[in-house]
Amino acid sequence: MKKILREQGLTLFFGLIFFLALAGQAFAGHAEYNAQLLTAGVHPISMTRYITSSNFAADVMENWQSEYLQFLLYILATVWLLQKGSPESKELDKAGTESDEDQKVGQYADSDSPAWAKVQGWRQIVYARSLGLTMGTIFLLCWLVQSIAGKSAYNDQQLRDFHAPVSYLDYLRQPDFWSRTLQNWQSEFLAVGSMVALSIYLRQRGSPESKPVGSPHDATGLEG
Repeated sequence: MKKILREQGLTLFFGLIFFLALAGQAFAGHAEYNAQLLTAGVHPISMTRYITSSNFAADVMENWQSEYLQFLLYILATVWLLQKGSPESKELDKAGTESDEDQKVGQYADSDSPAWAKVQGWRQIVYARSLGLTMGTIFLLCWLVQSIAGKSAYNDQQLRDFHAPVSYLDYLRQPDFWSRTLQNWQSEFLAVGSMVALSIYLRQRGSPESKPVGSPHDATGLEG
């Protein structure tokens, strides 16, 4: 157990606080939603019904899709774009996809390299882009679920207000959909941009997201 906690600690920590935050969101969201129902003269619903509702799904998915979009853009942008002095950037002479030798693929692969890194052809091409492809796929799926759940939640509110429901395509043109989407996107972009810029001048001893404490401000691509 101690070995698992030591070697998998980062994943376990974030997995734990993820589930705690999700549970907290469910309880708080349930209370808020029931308060809205009571104000509208509608009977409150159970926790089980709430966490399986379109309202809860839309709220969760709008956060998930923005997070995966953040990492997708960060993964792709850092292939080509550089930031002098930031540990979040590659070294200034390494823009691009780099050589096979640098990436240890094909004939340059090590004995313990992943199997698909050692072969040529489509398997290496796919594996060499598998992180971005996976993040992009999860982002699109979460955004799709958000749009479907958001449309259902929007129509529930429309019916409570005695307005006609809208179609899926009509919902995609509604301010509600884009408000849900863009309010999360802008916060993710701000967070990543701040991390890139602040890590030029500020340090966190022992963190790979920071340069070594004594590194000069213009040192690029170093990890502490």
